[in-house]
Amino acid sequence: MSLPEDPVMLMSVVNVALRDRFPTLERFCKANSITEAELKERLAAINYEYDEELNQFK
Repeated sequence: MSLPEDPVMLMSVVNVALRDRFPTLERFCKANSITEAELKERLAAINYEYDEELNQFK
């Protein structure tokens, strides 16, 4: 899957995938060839942070 460049769309895609298919951010990132640091940085640009307990960005 190609991840969206738009950070708002990216956040939506990531959170749906984390909810429906991936039990951890690490597994999502490996499946989508992106580092956790890069993903967190891209979503921090729109003030979203990863909540490990909820397994979602908020």
